Amino acid sequence: MPHLALRQVSLRYGEVHALDDVSITVPRGQIVALIGANGAGKSSTLRAATSLKRVTAGEVLLEGEAVNAPARQQPTHELVRRGVAMVPEGRHVFPYMSIKDNLLMGAYTRRDKGAIAADLERVCQRFPRLKERFMQQGSSLSGGEQQMVAIGRALMAAPKLLLLDEPSLGIAPQVVRLIARSLLEINRNEGITIVLVEQNSRMALALSSYAYVLETGRVALEGPSAELMHDPHIRRLYLGG
Repeated sequence: MPHLALRQVSLRYGEVHALDDVSITVPRGQIVALIGANGAGKSSTLRAATSLKRVTAGEVLLEGEAVNAPARQQPTHELVRRGVAMVPEGRHVFPYMSIKDNLLMGAYTRRDKGAIAADLERVCQRFPRLKERFMQQGSSLSGGEQQMVAIGRALMAAPKLLLLDEPSLGIAPQVVRLIARSLLEINRNEGITIVLVEQNSRMALALSSYAYVLETGRVALEGPSAELMHDPHIRRLYLGG
């Protein structure tokens, strides 16, 4: 049974069709990438998967159970309790809260204080720069540091499924490499399933085992990431030659 699946999902913003008959399968314990140009429907796919937007057709299945369909939608906060966490595009760090409090906001559904403290320490070990600036306000951080906070905050929810929307956007190359390495470790060492939305297609294909290419709200191509890396169409449109 896949960890997450979209079955013939369509989604609209008013009269605009953001997704049209999209089907995606995310096996448990894998990294699956969604790549494509701006406006292709990548972020809308994540909004459908997290019930931030009700679909107009089809259904979203979490561990085999429909959680987002035209007639029935499970609230987003319930999906968080079930182990779904999302790192949104733009990071959305709370600017006037400390790094510590930003991270602890990710654990708002939890009551296991000992495990929360242990996870907080684990996040700081993964991103030592956050520990160095632990009591600084979120607004004082660089873009890369804010992205570390956003990923750490999601990990504080103790997720089984982690969705990331453009984690490399606007980040210095050395921080992108740190984040990429961290995602691999999170997946391999902690067994967390990851859905990675990225315009950095080379990075996304290198990290993932399977990928979907979205074009104008539809799945245009899919396959093992290693194969797509060498596909002439993908290389021409998304990998620079």
